Amino acid sequence: MADAHWTVAHHFDDAAQQHEASNLGMWAFLVTEIMFFGGMFLGYAVYRGSFPEVFSHASSYLDVALGTINTAVLIGSSLTVALALHAAQESKGRALSVFLVLTILLAMVFLGIKVTEYYHKYEEQLIPGSNFTYHGEDPRRAAIFFSFYFAMTSMHALHMIIGIGIFLVLALQAWRGRYSEAYYTPVELAGLYWHFVDIVWIFLFPLFYLLGRH
Repeated sequence: MADAHWTVAHHFDDAAQQHEASNLGMWAFLVTEIMFFGGMFLGYAVYRGSFPEVFSHASSYLDVALGTINTAVLIGSSLTVALALHAAQESKGRALSVFLVLTILLAMVFLGIKVTEYYHKYEEQLIPGSNFTYHGEDPRRAAIFFSFYFAMTSMHALHMIIGIGIFLVLALQAWRGRYSEAYYTPVELAGLYWHFVDIVWIFLFPLFYLLGRH
């Protein structure tokens, strides 16, 4: 059982009020994240609508197999996060720690694959800049596609790195017995954040990898 001073902070009347305030704060934060990514998605939509054939051809340069593997990895991480929350609600501290560590490992697999993809694009000189080399038509507009690809996927990866840090802290605290059926709010909030990150990728995957393959 979690200690009392971990359960309710001094500025809340009870655990229910603290839980509601925490959830409200997280949802408010996620709304700002939606606005942040929404601006990039809007920019992508505008340029894709303006240059559909160029974007479609540029998409064929991405490795759909690696993108598919990463999608499966992230879906698996959403499962382990859900199992972690369930373990916390059942006061199973060791199981909670295990599922959090599994989530971290899956996230690292995702990032490892993403780094591999970035390296391949570096070797192929498909990173926008002075050395950008594109063998299809209209390389200038193709560079716009790859600019969106690197900007949006790297921002997504940054959010994943932040998530890994959060889960490392939670796993350590879970191992020390901090979370139980009486207090698991941090695990729940981290889960919400992680599901949001996964949902963002679910949109990124078809927009970049499957654009030229429908």
